[in-house]
Amino acid sequence: MTHTLRDARLSDLEAITAIYRDSVENGQSSFELTPPSIEEMKRRFEAMTGRNYPYIVAEDDDGTILGYAYAGAYRDRPAYRWTVEDSIYIDKNARGRGLGKALLVDLIVRCEALGFRQMIAIIGGSEAGSVSLHRALGFEHIGTLHATGYKFGRWLDTVVMQLPLGNGRETDPDADSFPGTLFEG
Repeated sequence: MTHTLRDARLSDLEAITAIYRDSVENGQSSFELTPPSIEEMKRRFEAMTGRNYPYIVAEDDDGTILGYAYAGAYRDRPAYRWTVEDSIYIDKNARGRGLGKALLVDLIVRCEALGFRQMIAIIGGSEAGSVSLHRALGFEHIGTLHATGYKFGRWLDTVVMQLPLGNGRETDPDADSFPGTLFEG
């Protein structure tokens, strides 16, 4: 299966919302219990893209959205501005084809180019596939938070993983790069 990665657009939100709805209703990757409406997904999308965080989709040759990924603020305080948290969701019919890896690699490259220094993965339910994907791309397992979510009638853990971007913590960040300007004005 061939696919193309590109910036997500508002016109992709119906497909993005459907992919996320399935993850909320049937998966452990999201600790939401009720799938958000398309209006809420639009609000979230505009909040991310309005702050210039990367938000990308994978689509097949017919333009069908197969998955999406984005990086956003790890925490909304100025000292955290050099750190992003990644999120990746793949359509249930497109899993196991390397799309998660392609999306995450592209997201890492984009975040490094923007000047971010750390990427954090917060993996709900200890999803083995997501943990393996992040590990394969160099993320370090930082820890497991036990019984942090209750979904599907049972307690779920959260795995935290981290990847240094660019020079990581070895040098001071560039205050003139994109992350340095996130809290101006």
